[in-house]
Amino acid sequence: MEQVRSADEAIIDLEGISTLIALLQARGYATRGPVVRDGAIVAGELADAYDLPIGYHDEQAPGRYRVVESGDGEAFGWAVGPQSLKGEFFPARNSIWRATTENGAPRFESTESLEGLPIAFIGTRPCELAALSILDRVLSGGAHPDSSYAARRRDAFIAVVECGAPSATCFCTSMGTGPGVEAGYDLAITELASDESADTSRSGAGERQYLCRAGSDAGRSVLAELPGRRVEDTHRAARDVVLGDAARKMGTRLDTKGLPELLARNLDHPRWNEVAERCLACGNCTMVCPTCFCSDVHDVTDLTGATTRTRRWASCFELSHSYIHGGAVRISTSSRYRQWATHKLSTWHDQFGSSGCVGCGRCIVWCPVGIDITEEARAIRATDGATAPVASTEGTSS
Repeated sequence: MEQVRSADEAIIDLEGISTLIALLQARGYATRGPVVRDGAIVAGELADAYDLPIGYHDEQAPGRYRVVESGDGEAFGWAVGPQSLKGEFFPARNSIWRATTENGAPRFESTESLEGLPIAFIGTRPCELAALSILDRVLSGGAHPDSSYAARRRDAFIAVVECGAPSATCFCTSMGTGPGVEAGYDLAITELASDESADTSRSGAGERQYLCRAGSDAGRSVLAELPGRRVEDTHRAARDVVLGDAARKMGTRLDTKGLPELLARNLDHPRWNEVAERCLACGNCTMVCPTCFCSDVHDVTDLTGATTRTRRWASCFELSHSYIHGGAVRISTSSRYRQWATHKLSTWHDQFGSSGCVGCGRCIVWCPVGIDITEEARAIRATDGATAPVASTEGTSS
């Protein structure tokens, strides 16, 4: 007699993921997840499991990204693309309000659109989930929460997929953010090896199987309605193999021991000028980073006299970012790169109690000249106290 399946975990197949998407849609969620579009794996709408990047893999290196098709049937055999959960809950461009004049008196109306909520995102990675928890502290955990972000996060459903295929630029093991996940999700999915004992009536022998674990009441409620089988010790052991292999294949490392203090005492290190000789100050690293949250507002008045205020992402690599009365504080590229790197790896600890980096490697991949933040930190550590400081006329504040 078959044993009763646990309420907290089950083995499902690809059809089970399609059922998961359908169940979430029936509950009013807009279902989103990774899709292949424009030569990259990006966020898009999911109608069923077959919209996922099945049989696609990514090749990543400093300054290089490429998606290749293998046809091996893996749905989650890739690392991370250029987009993260940040864009789902903190849009790159968001209209805030519009002001008009009515009978000589100003009239304000909100223009923030919350259409398509709540969101269910299927297929995010553990490093991205860690980044989302950081944004939660920054944007909704303080005394003055961002109302737009809070509204988008409030009823969101997150199905995270543990990583089995890290890229050459991933270093989540160094940051303690992957490749597995134990908390903070509604459902956690692990893609296991082919199951030769699975029902082959539709997709043939060797159909892939997925270990699905619930991490919240919402997750358990959905899991209870999914068709699946009981999880055996062999499945748990297979998950351990997937995560162990991923950790061993991790492309790079970052030594975090004493790193905040290391960078704080090396604000005039010559390495900042060396990296500035390559840095284009384009801001790509801040745009793809899943935790960078800087933004600014712009007011535009049309010919009718109506004014619209829009918030959009900003970057500390912009000259205007450090503008105060009299001009910008960080004029040189070296000071702007130093600001970004030291905030991410050092002063973020002072502000928010953790590192601002989750080890996803996006900043390395999408840098046009392949600057590697782990290599910059390693170079400064290697020469800590051994080189003369470089005189600077610019502020060293972060």
